Amino acid sequence: MESIIDVRNVMKKFKDTLVLKNVSINVEKGKICGLIGKNGSGKTILMKVICGFITPDAGNVFVAGSRIGVDCDFPENVGVIIENPGFAQYISGEKNLRNLASIRKKISGEKVKKVMEQVGLDPNDKKWVSKYSLGMRQRLGIAQAIMEEQNILILDEPMNGLDNQGVEEMRELFLELKNQGKTILLASHSKEDVDVLCDEVYEMDQGVLHKVR
Repeated sequence: MESIIDVRNVMKKFKDTLVLKNVSINVEKGKICGLIGKNGSGKTILMKVICGFITPDAGNVFVAGSRIGVDCDFPENVGVIIENPGFAQYISGEKNLRNLASIRKKISGEKVKKVMEQVGLDPNDKKWVSKYSLGMRQRLGIAQAIMEEQNILILDEPMNGLDNQGVEEMRELFLELKNQGKTILLASHSKEDVDVLCDEVYEMDQGVLHKVR
């Protein structure tokens, strides 16, 4: 199978703390790969390194064949949720997504509305994002991550704040995206999410990554 995300012997240190210790991971095209581990174990730092947001001290990261930091600063065709999605607070969710879509001009306003419906949000709701519940914000973040039909999704705790129905709906959505050939790297604290969704699972423990299945 074709490798889409290829992390090779990555090290990262902050002050005196080594947060990524010789980390390697290979994610194949069309698979959902799970990352598990306690808070502070290094999962989010690894995702930021893969996205080009943090530069590693050693090692290499390749995404879709491009070496991050050499061939490009940030990988192309990647949708990301890392930590709390940041949106303008005093406009609607639909207006937020339209503004983001206008940057690259890859999708239409109709596509924005369709994606909002896909994640269970009403595109005609004029409510400010500041009035959104945590679950609604998370749905909006997922919409932003997938709206330009990115081939690779890097999702850090994407079920955060969702109720049981929301979790079920997003699981169905992620499996549908996998069936469309998308590649997903997913960090989760939920054993059930990992069991239902993931083809492979890696555990991060104090900066050390090892495969568990």
